[in-house]
Amino acid sequence: MAGTMSSATLPKKTTVQSATAKKSNRALSYVLPVAVLLFFVLGWWLISHFNLFPAYALPTPADVVKSFGEEITSGRLYNDVIASLWRVAVGFILSAGLGIPLGLWLGQHLHARQAFLPMLNFFRFLSPLAWIPFAILWFHIGDKPAIFLIFMATFFPLVIATMSAVSTIPAIYFRVAHDYKYKGAELLTKVTFPAVLPQIITSLRVSYGISWVVIVAAEMVGCQDGLGYGIWEARNGLRLDSAVCYMVVIGVLGMLIDRLLIQFTKLPNVRWGYER
Repeated sequence: MAGTMSSATLPKKTTVQSATAKKSNRALSYVLPVAVLLFFVLGWWLISHFNLFPAYALPTPADVVKSFGEEITSGRLYNDVIASLWRVAVGFILSAGLGIPLGLWLGQHLHARQAFLPMLNFFRFLSPLAWIPFAILWFHIGDKPAIFLIFMATFFPLVIATMSAVSTIPAIYFRVAHDYKYKGAELLTKVTFPAVLPQIITSLRVSYGISWVVIVAAEMVGCQDGLGYGIWEARNGLRLDSAVCYMVVIGVLGMLIDRLLIQFTKLPNVRWGYER
């Protein structure tokens, strides 16, 4: 009887321990990043306090906080954030909307893949910043050249990543699809695309990071607003506190959008792709 009771209570104890461990891990996932951030800010403050760098070369945390207040009060920071988010969104959506379907198609057609892969790799290895003179000459200044540069920076990596993911789908998937007589669009939507969706989401996250690198450079030379332009103007005015303010905003925005993209990995029809 005692043995029966102990065996019956064992799963409950295990469940409680598992729940406690999950709570502990969740707490650590918040505490550890905050601790690292505080350590970084403390190191930054110590460097400024002991004048290891001159004030004009490294602003203090207090100066950056003050600059935040000034930029927010003037309304300029809000306008620059909206301008940069708009350019990144349009360029990135265009890149994904054209690059992913093309990658899916190339992944399913061997001869097309062999024909286009060298050219895709050629453009993939070109720095997007090399297109800046052409972007300005073709589109002048404003949104269009920045969107064009984001497209050129992210389109080719997305095509190649999607194409590579399709070409590595296990053959058994297509055998089963053949048994169910899946063809054309049905094969694409029910087999190919769900199988490569985890890799596509990862590629989107990486490409989105590239978008922010490019938009800062594009706005420095081809725009008169935006976060990149704000950094450029702050540098010319030797206002590095303002430049750091804009850098912090870029980093925070990138992290927030990345967290949104991560949510797609938690969808049931995507989760299996990570676990298989």
